[in-house]
Amino acid sequence: MATPSRRRTDGPIRSILVAAGLAIVGLGSQQVTTIPAFLLDSQLIYEPTEASIGSRALLLILGFVGFVLVGGLYLAVTDRGWSYVDLRTPTRRDWGYVLAGIVGSLAFYVLISVLVQFLSLPTADNSVTTYIGDDQTMVLVMIVIVFVFNAPTEEFLYRNIVQKRLYDAFSRPQAVVIASAIFGLIHFPVYAVLSESLLATAVPVAVVFGGAMIFGYLYAKTDNLFVPIAAHAAFNAVQFGLLYIALEYDLETADPSTSMLVELASAAPL
Repeated sequence: MATPSRRRTDGPIRSILVAAGLAIVGLGSQQVTTIPAFLLDSQLIYEPTEASIGSRALLLILGFVGFVLVGGLYLAVTDRGWSYVDLRTPTRRDWGYVLAGIVGSLAFYVLISVLVQFLSLPTADNSVTTYIGDDQTMVLVMIVIVFVFNAPTEEFLYRNIVQKRLYDAFSRPQAVVIASAIFGLIHFPVYAVLSESLLATAVPVAVVFGGAMIFGYLYAKTDNLFVPIAAHAAFNAVQFGLLYIALEYDLETADPSTSMLVELASAAPL
């Protein structure tokens, strides 16, 4: 029997504006929540890669804490409460979607890599690489941060809050596309800062959009935040794993196929 469609409770324009506002404030909150890290270690401002690993890790962790604060504040102000958070123990079906999400995101990643190589496209670096540099230990720390802080907080805000907010005015497929577009667009200035051209900025933004589509679809199909969190964390862990291997074996100077993977690993979204 078909499940009845969810009743629309909000207009599309307002719904998009609220969702976009939450997404922008979430990203902007990192400028505030990371202040303690900069105050503790001024090297993070002048020579980020010269700062201690502890300082760099604290900076990145505090940035992700901002997502929780924005999402939590929204739940409090709107009286939705923490029961609004769709987090539960995964079922066998949920694990199936996790696996499909990991395979799908990696396949998308490889496809983009091939296109970048074939078309000789430039790519802009992710700002996170500013704090990693050539430090292999920091790359390993980032893998831990991805699982414990990055994926859980980002999926909480951008899927459980932003995407779910769009359900009030749009069908789920429409909400996934709109939320993913918002997520990609707010990353445009982030990559533009470290980019040499509009095209170099567009490539990682396209990766961000594609990844958001995949994780958004997982959330829409399961209504379990654990599923996109697990797939997202595994996907980013693979990216940082590639970056670690690249630094270990100096693949940036290797043949074009491996060099291209290194460039996308550096430009890949968190």
